[in-house]
Amino acid sequence: MVRQNFKQLFSISVAIILGALGLTLGLLLVTSVQQSTPETGSTLDLFKQAAKDHPYYLATVVASLGLIGLLIGVVVSPKVANKLIDAGNAVERMSAKDKIAVGIGVIIGLTLSFPLFVLSFLPTSPLWRTICVLLSILMTIAFVYLGIRGITSMKDEFRFVGGAPPPPQPEEVNPTLNCKILDTNVIIDGRIADVCRTGFLEGPLYVPGFVLDELQHIADSGDALKRARGRRGLDILNTMQKELPLVVRSWDKMLDKAFQNEEVDTKLVRLAKALEGVIVTNDFNLNKVAMLQGVQVLNVNELANALKPVVLPGEVMVVGIVKEGKEPNQGVAYLDDGTMIVVEDGRKYIGGTQPVIVTSVLQTSAGKMIFARVRTEEDGDGYDYNAGRESRDGHNGSGNYQTNSGSGFTRRGPGKKIR
Repeated sequence: MVRQNFKQLFSISVAIILGALGLTLGLLLVTSVQQSTPETGSTLDLFKQAAKDHPYYLATVVASLGLIGLLIGVVVSPKVANKLIDAGNAVERMSAKDKIAVGIGVIIGLTLSFPLFVLSFLPTSPLWRTICVLLSILMTIAFVYLGIRGITSMKDEFRFVGGAPPPPQPEEVNPTLNCKILDTNVIIDGRIADVCRTGFLEGPLYVPGFVLDELQHIADSGDALKRARGRRGLDILNTMQKELPLVVRSWDKMLDKAFQNEEVDTKLVRLAKALEGVIVTNDFNLNKVAMLQGVQVLNVNELANALKPVVLPGEVMVVGIVKEGKEPNQGVAYLDDGTMIVVEDGRKYIGGTQPVIVTSVLQTSAGKMIFARVRTEEDGDGYDYNAGRESRDGHNGSGNYQTNSGSGFTRRGPGKKIR
């Protein structure tokens, strides 16, 4: 039976039973009062007098007791149902051998406590019967507990409890071992699919359910740019699922339900701790927060920066200057990998290509930035950074260098949340 259906059925049943019990108690009370001969001025006499003066008094008392029992059932029954459901879940997780051992222990405990119940039915005083009933309940609980502990401690010695022990099995491999948990931004970025295809990432790739829900929310956004990014992320996941060992939602149960309403980044870190996995992201802030909490992070931007070609001061390269810089007369160009080049006195060359000489290289946590100046005839020959790229970028042999360093370059920064 489904948990919710059982809870509703149990709550209704308990409420009806307690309501009926209240009605029964009310009827018994009314009957005992009517058959009694109380003394003048006693409580029963006042009760009978009130019933005599008000024709509906007795019916009101009976209905009130029934309503009180019904209300108690409505309040108490859901809590009792939850306890029973939790107990049922615990029993369901037990092995067959444990279940048989518990059953035998319960039978032994009830058998040992049965004589005390017999004593409570002997024709003795009401006080002695009450004492026997209370002692019987306590001893039953104690004997059942001791019987369960005794049988479960000997379950491996008795073959009739759960049958013969199974042959030793080879140690199972943890399916979540060394799993890589993907963040929303790194999925939308798209480069993670190419990295995974190269085989550099070991272990299963995992997409939590809350990350998939966030992607769907972004894909349904009213903003056209966010909507396009969300759909791009979903398309990338569909492609990765066909080509790579991608797991979706399967291990979300490892995350405590108490944290379901927290932010996506917080749930990512908690899930990574629970799975002992690694977060794959390009978000600079998530990277720092996860590292502070002892969670390993693989940052795609850091990988891209590590794979960028080494450029040294004094090297010569031909770049396409696409826009002006922040300072006067500066021009801005980009390498094929998106690295920004700030060219001094390059503003007048915007829209064209120009040989430049590297003057300095600035490496930051956000990426690499190259500073250069326009090459003149006095500089002489230098190392041509773009040597051998004619076939890719399009050298037409007439001195006109055609490059892809125009507006088609996309600079990838430290990664910002698009939520």
